[in-house]
Amino acid sequence: MLRRSQPTQGNRPTGFVRPQAGNVQNFQRSYERYLSLARAEALSGDRIVAENYFQHAEHYFRAMRENQT
Repeated sequence: MLRRSQPTQGNRPTGFVRPQAGNVQNFQRSYERYLSLARAEALSGDRIVAENYFQHAEHYFRAMRENQT
């Protein structure tokens, strides 16, 4: 028997919780962490994994900038 998911109704949350403005320090820490991981992978020669980490770092960088204004 196939199960069908329930459609979301209006503005009801779907389980994704967007970080609040008070988490700038967490954003900074995560940004630095992923940037460090990306640099380490780039130095080891794994460009694919490095790019993935750079993209994660960019996400946290944008989140920091968004919450500063």
